[in-house]
Amino acid sequence: MTAALTPEAEQSVSNIAARYGLSTDAVVAMLYAVNSGGGTMAQFSIPELGGSGQWMRGGMTMVGNMFDNNLKARVDNLCNELSQLLATTIVFPPAPAGVGGSQIGGFTAGNWWPADLGVPSSTGAQNGARYAVFPATARLAVESGGVTRVYDTGQHQIGGVQQQHGGLAGTVSFTSQFGTFDTTSLIELTGGQVAATPVAAPAPEPYVEPIAEPVPSAPGGPGGSDDIFAAIESLAGLHQRGILTDEEFATKKAELLGRL
Repeated sequence: MTAALTPEAEQSVSNIAARYGLSTDAVVAMLYAVNSGGGTMAQFSIPELGGSGQWMRGGMTMVGNMFDNNLKARVDNLCNELSQLLATTIVFPPAPAGVGGSQIGGFTAGNWWPADLGVPSSTGAQNGARYAVFPATARLAVESGGVTRVYDTGQHQIGGVQQQHGGLAGTVSFTSQFGTFDTTSLIELTGGQVAATPVAAPAPEPYVEPIAEPVPSAPGGPGGSDDIFAAIESLAGLHQRGILTDEEFATKKAELLGRL
């Protein structure tokens, strides 16, 4: 097993891998993805599970083949089980004494955001500002001009960053189930409030607009093209909300158009 896990977690991962017919490396990769998403979401790229995809607890599951409902259910069940494992088991061994900064999912305590926030689900930069999203504790860190500010995201489930061209320096807009927003609508936290951030605060259940799954029709059937165009419209909505990148949207759109 390539990742450092506690003996109890290793045994659980082996059992899960056997039940799902996956390699332990694939399950560990998904475990790290779920952990990086605070136990409520995951972005992954695992060949055994169809390549790139996204998972959100209680919401949407996306896989490489959007029509493969069996794979979607398999990924959803796996991620929910790994989320439960993270919540009930000591999965990662503690860092040895004297070692500066444990590393989980590629992030260490030496990053620019306050260490009290834990591990972000995603980080990035735009318009001269850096950001890190912490869904498990409902926190958002933004660094601009050498100053780091931390915000309470409240009920927002941040799903992406609004693409801006020529925006003001140091400004970033985000997308959630409520639409597009920026930090002016959030409550900025003081140093003491940041330090009091709970390690595993429960994340609010996200609301995801239901997306009708198109039923594939037989080639040349009367409803085939309508189903494909409806699927493209659904993808366009996800792209507009920042859940799909430009590249992901273009790839899926081309795949669907190729079915016509």
